[in-house]
Amino acid sequence: MVSSYSPFTGQFIFEVDGLEIGAFQQVSGLSVEVDASFEIKEGGQNEFIHRFPGRMKWPNLVLKRGVTTENNLFEWFRKSSGDGFSGVNNQLDRRLAALALVDAQRTVLRIWVFNDAFPVKWKGPEFASDSSSVATEELEVAHHGFWVDS
Repeated sequence: MVSSYSPFTGQFIFEVDGLEIGAFQQVSGLSVEVDASFEIKEGGQNEFIHRFPGRMKWPNLVLKRGVTTENNLFEWFRKSSGDGFSGVNNQLDRRLAALALVDAQRTVLRIWVFNDAFPVKWKGPEFASDSSSVATEELEVAHHGFWVDS
């Protein structure tokens, strides 16, 4: 059978509480790790050690895209840090975020929902007059886990 593979031309749409933050071309950090260091050595059992699941570890979500003129990202950042954070008595306003994988027609293929999300890093484009690379920005988001929304 001959496969007619074509490269993916979709995007990842990132929203916070239903407000679109932006469309991104690259996403990393969509993973989870379960600590399995809790072990019990059973007397008389020399072939293995019993291992049990412990805490879950969720890395930060990292999103990259070309620079846009949307300001929702910076509004969210402003409310979650600096004067926006201190203005609400240093109470972090954790949000429900969603990452939708969409195709070229913006048909949703899969959605990941992130609990208690807040931005922790933004990196702007690097400029060089002798470079022909596309200007990109990067957003890093901390969260307390995700699930897949059907």
